[in-house]
Amino acid sequence: MKALKIAGGVLALVVALAGVGVVTAWAPDRAPETLTARWAQAPSQFVAVDGMQVHLRDEGPRDDPQPIVLLHGTSASLHTWDGWVAALKGQHRVIRVDMPGFGLTGPTPDGQYTLPVYTHFVVAVMDKLGVKQAVIAGNSFGGNIAWKTAVDYPDRVSKLVLVDAAGYSYQSKSIPLAFKLAQIPALRPIMGKLLPRRMIESSVRNVYGDPSKITPELIDRYYELTLRAGNRDALVQRFLQSKSGEFEDQIKTITKPTLIIWGGQDNLIPPDNADKFQRDIQGSRLAVFDALGHVPHEEDPASTVAAVQAFLDQH
Repeated sequence: MKALKIAGGVLALVVALAGVGVVTAWAPDRAPETLTARWAQAPSQFVAVDGMQVHLRDEGPRDDPQPIVLLHGTSASLHTWDGWVAALKGQHRVIRVDMPGFGLTGPTPDGQYTLPVYTHFVVAVMDKLGVKQAVIAGNSFGGNIAWKTAVDYPDRVSKLVLVDAAGYSYQSKSIPLAFKLAQIPALRPIMGKLLPRRMIESSVRNVYGDPSKITPELIDRYYELTLRAGNRDALVQRFLQSKSGEFEDQIKTITKPTLIIWGGQDNLIPPDNADKFQRDIQGSRLAVFDALGHVPHEEDPASTVAAVQAFLDQH
């Protein structure tokens, strides 16, 4: 079975390369300083946390007693929240961060990517910024980190917003090609030097309900930040170390006010997972956006952030 999985991964990579050519697909690591001019413009800053220079943006009124911390998903970056931040920062302090192993923050010093490592990181960032308690919102793997932070550090979390969040064991209807290949360690030597831009485009299209909304700049962002030195190996390790459903029994212990947002066209973490979260988190609210995919906050920020604003106003 393992040999078949590797063979299938090699075949998928060969097909991807055949479409663009090896020369076009040649993509060695890029030093972070070569990426900052485009992807770390103001108000970006880099702060020292857990041995890393962490890329984050901290916007909105500093006297907000309940800041909002936004956590992106696998292979994304803090830029995925641009639309939400634009709508929220007038009234709320909004903090978003490139999580370890992704974006411009890059890999952890010790190569650890377990969920407890990530929840500790979230609290360490809050400590660094002087935030005692926050609304934690997360998408996909970031949603997993969000609710696990509420379990591990309940005094630091006031409310939760879970956007197509991971947490339960699930069967995907469709998995982005880049994720499939990253879960085959034997391909690591190849994937560390080759990355067809077309493969990233295919992966992003896979998580949108309406792929026509995808722009060349959006593909540039996912592609270039994947090439940040260390990120590709970190992705492999993240999949190896953080298994789906690992802590799902803890979800029932969550008592924080919770809003669950889901894209009805999510083929990566299907919408029945939203029903499980609503069942297990007492008093939680669910908003489903039928036409959107796995990243509804990015695909349609205006509609999805309106649900967040209503939730915050009522709690």
